[in-house]
Amino acid sequence: MRPVARLLALAAASALLCASGLSLARPLHEIKERNILSICANPDALPYAKRSGDVHGFQVDLGQAIARQLGVGFEAKWIIPTYRARVVDCDLKMDFIVQGLEDDSKVKLSMPYAKGGVALAIAQGQDDIVDFAKVIPGRKMGVMLNSTASMILNKRGWVTSPYAFEDDMLEDLEKGELAAAAISVNTIQYYIHNHPGHSLRFVHAYDGEPDMEWTLAVGVRRGDEALVTALNKALEQLIADGTVKAIYARYGIEHRKP
Repeated sequence: MRPVARLLALAAASALLCASGLSLARPLHEIKERNILSICANPDALPYAKRSGDVHGFQVDLGQAIARQLGVGFEAKWIIPTYRARVVDCDLKMDFIVQGLEDDSKVKLSMPYAKGGVALAIAQGQDDIVDFAKVIPGRKMGVMLNSTASMILNKRGWVTSPYAFEDDMLEDLEKGELAAAAISVNTIQYYIHNHPGHSLRFVHAYDGEPDMEWTLAVGVRRGDEALVTALNKALEQLIADGTVKAIYARYGIEHRKP
């Protein structure tokens, strides 16, 4: 199965879908009484999450680490497609894109814990492609279908080729059918991690591109302030002691602080 999360990764709309869908969160005292903290996660979307196998994804690993900080057990609630979060009884959703949600009264957000965005993956032999700003006439740039990045790069004059799945874009990039690709930074780093013989390189091209970068937080729909405060304390500790960095590193991903 192609991971749906990868299809949505470049669009802030994915966070909005999840935000409108989280079931009512339990207050902190109920989580403590039940002795379980649950998150909603996609069952087939590495490096984010995966139900089967020994590798569970960094969202699940981070959820487990937060649960340990709160002194409770952990459970992942598997949802696909995303809108099923409306009927799944989970407490948290990882990786909410903060931009556009600050004023959403239905969702409470933890402190931001990571920075992400649209990276620039570059094929072998395309060393003169260095960022999104320097347009190389005639070079084909892979983009996600109907993504913000595709609209921006088309306006700048890049020759773009739309894709529904990032896996297909990476395959064509390796074959040299694309010169470069605008792709989720997590996806390209995880690909490089899993393909030691790859011929690709990438840059954090979203730096300085406000419409193609984002910060991430834990989302809680109508949870109480005590839960948000506890989440913030847990995240502060996990960032400070290197746990978050180590979790991301298991998947070849650099943890970038917001």
